Amino acid sequence: MHPLNWVVVVGYVAYVVVDGVRRAKGTREIEGYFLANRSLPWWAVGLSVMATQLSAVTMIGTTGQGATDGLRFVQIYFGLPLAMVILGVTLVPLLRGAGVYTAYEYLEQRFGPGTRSLTAFLFLLSRGAACGTIIAAPGVVFSAVFGWPLEWCVALIGVPTVAYTMLGGIQAVTWADVKQMVLIVASLTAVVVVLIVKMPVSPDDALRLAGAAGRLKVFDLSFTVTEQYTLWSGLIGGTFLMLSYFGTDQSQVQRYLAAKSVGAARNSLLMSAYWKIPLQALVLLVGVLVFVHYQFKPQPLLYNPAHEATVVRERGAEYEALQNRFGDALAERAAAATRAAEAEDGTARETMEEFLSREAAVQEIRAEALGLAEEVTGEPSNDVNYVIPRFVLSELPIGLSGLFIAAVIAAAMSSISSELNSLSTTSVVDFYRRWFRPRADDAHYLAVSKWTTLFWGAFACVVATFIADLGSLIEVVNRVGSLFYGSILGVFLLAMVPRARGVGAFAGLPAGMVAVAATAYLAPDVAYLWHNVIGAATVLGVGLVLSLGRGRA
Repeated sequence: MHPLNWVVVVGYVAYVVVDGVRRAKGTREIEGYFLANRSLPWWAVGLSVMATQLSAVTMIGTTGQGATDGLRFVQIYFGLPLAMVILGVTLVPLLRGAGVYTAYEYLEQRFGPGTRSLTAFLFLLSRGAACGTIIAAPGVVFSAVFGWPLEWCVALIGVPTVAYTMLGGIQAVTWADVKQMVLIVASLTAVVVVLIVKMPVSPDDALRLAGAAGRLKVFDLSFTVTEQYTLWSGLIGGTFLMLSYFGTDQSQVQRYLAAKSVGAARNSLLMSAYWKIPLQALVLLVGVLVFVHYQFKPQPLLYNPAHEATVVRERGAEYEALQNRFGDALAERAAAATRAAEAEDGTARETMEEFLSREAAVQEIRAEALGLAEEVTGEPSNDVNYVIPRFVLSELPIGLSGLFIAAVIAAAMSSISSELNSLSTTSVVDFYRRWFRPRADDAHYLAVSKWTTLFWGAFACVVATFIADLGSLIEVVNRVGSLFYGSILGVFLLAMVPRARGVGAFAGLPAGMVAVAATAYLAPDVAYLWHNVIGAATVLGVGLVLSLGRGRA
């Protein structure tokens, strides 16, 4: 990468760390460190909520998803507006009124310490692993693209994030998220502009080609639990996923607990309701436009440079033959794409069919190359995760490619810092203060909080170095989350049922986890979005049955 690009990347990372350290002032009490004294404006909380969810996984994995599969993935967010409205009416005023630091404190008020600790433990387990995945996602890609050891790539992202989170608390996290959100949107918009300017055909013709190749298909109206992304899985399963993520995950709950008021907390969630789907569509559109770009320009046979180098070394002659065939197929596809874009009404159908035929031939050769790479390396190719990094480094102007890499790092940092801050909060409030030192002063808890942040940061970095065989990054994160989210949501839904008792909640939570695990094992074709519905329904059912005739536990 050009030195100017590294100046952009290093300059941005240094700025975030310095600003985070500066914001450490005013966090000398535990409420200031964890909740910013409940003083944050709604727009800053809203941007922080969105930045937490828009991680490097989104920047790399979702854009790659758009290039290979189109816009269908956006359906996962169709339940988001409904979920935000429900949370604004139910959990937001409930948790704000309870005066808690964590969502799990409220569960003790409702069901007792056992349910609180079990739910908090599951949060620590799921989020600790997820934080490692969030670091590993860009780390693995950077390692393959730049040829660095994975440990260096993990350190590049993890060390500065741990530093400003540990020192500055939620103040540093939130205001860093605001800056990072601006950088992310600016970089995505700049890439779209560059792609449109460099396109040899008009935007209308480019979108027509993408549509013919199925990249602009948004709605899938089929009702089948085995299809991953449909309108119904998004509206139903997606609503349960978003209710759990934004309503019961401490990394999100902590944001609106830090807002100035209930109204400010609601407005911060409504910001996501209004803007998350358009933003996600923009991310996917980048991938779609990259797909169209490569209809006219030579594209790599393998996007993963590390795998490509291994294949060249081990099976050079065979790979060279594939490359020669691939080059001929690309030339034929480019000619067919040009004819399809320029075709008059009378020949449009015929030329478009020719283009699709040439595209199928290109993908067939790529499939052979991917199979060869997996055979030689013994690893899944996961080529989708390398589409955007290869494009950015080879096609974008100097400076802008550095801006995009900085945005990827920023997206990782925003999500990691939020996770670390919430992991520290839950560790200290739900376990250390609750069970070990209930009467220490704020200075003690603040010191423990900073060391806990350091522990979780080190834990996530260690986990990241062991996670190498990732599939589509965005799917991996949502699949893992869906194993936990539905069941945890079920406990909070039980809390709103007056007759529900602690014994039902405590037994219902593991029952929901078992139900989801059994579904994933016995019926692996069931789309992961439905796991959230299964988990929540099981917890509710088991919890209500066991609560009948029982007193409060």
